[in-house]
Amino acid sequence: MSTSPAAGAPGVLVLAGTPIGDVADAPPRLAAELAGADVIAAEDTRRLRRLTQALGVQVGGRVVSYFEGNESARTPELVEALARGARVLLVTDAGMPSVSDPGYRLVAAAVEGDIKVTAVPGPSAVLTALALSGLPVDRFCFEGFLPRKAGERLSRLREVADERRTLVYFEAPHRLDDTLAAMAEAFGSGRRAAVCRELTKTYEEVRRGPLAELAEWAADGVRGEITVVVEGAPEKSPDDIGPDELVRRVRVREEAGERRKEAIAAVAAEVGLPKRAVFDAVVAAKNAERGA
Repeated sequence: MSTSPAAGAPGVLVLAGTPIGDVADAPPRLAAELAGADVIAAEDTRRLRRLTQALGVQVGGRVVSYFEGNESARTPELVEALARGARVLLVTDAGMPSVSDPGYRLVAAAVEGDIKVTAVPGPSAVLTALALSGLPVDRFCFEGFLPRKAGERLSRLREVADERRTLVYFEAPHRLDDTLAAMAEAFGSGRRAAVCRELTKTYEEVRRGPLAELAEWAADGVRGEITVVVEGAPEKSPDDIGPDELVRRVRVREEAGERRKEAIAAVAAEVGLPKRAVFDAVVAAKNAERGA
């Protein structure tokens, strides 16, 4: 049964993690929050209905949709409810709100309004995939979904080709083969990775191997929710980095918006070489292109 907002008292925004597959993984507090919230903002109200039925929860509060298409327009309405003292529960289709899902705008607005924000921790596809990947997990970065256009996707991957931390991505099954092929091109065909499919569900599968091998496997078609974990770049000494690699790193930075002078200085500091050595490599490459 929902509780009435206390007059004059500030409300609370609750971000609730939901199961990524197996409904039995729902955190115990989730049922209590679903039953007690004044407002439930759900990415998909039909999926919310199925979840509450599975948990045996009777929702007493108002249910509204909150998804990518209406997130900007609905945020002020929810902030107003919070300001009036409502307990607003935010849930997405799976996992934690705002992690590649709606939620960031509402959290930012609530923080700006000095409204308390708390969370019901729950299952995470990012952490589950990392744990199952067999790759280093002491340092990692989450990159979310890559751009759909091939050129933009490859450019984004090249930006992190030298990232030492383990990388985690979400991807749609129908784009998986192209994404893995682009990763093999940007990171090297032998870079280790793991494709985690249908985590916690009946047909859960973790496929591990070099990127080129995984791309070949995915070419036959893959179904389900996908999380890709990729090994970080190996450490290189200045002696291992030739002129072509120096030029590539400068170009990646230029494509990201840095001026050439700044890019050269940054690459020189990155690899431990004099700026002149990087500058000479860039000039030589430019002269070679002109003479080609």
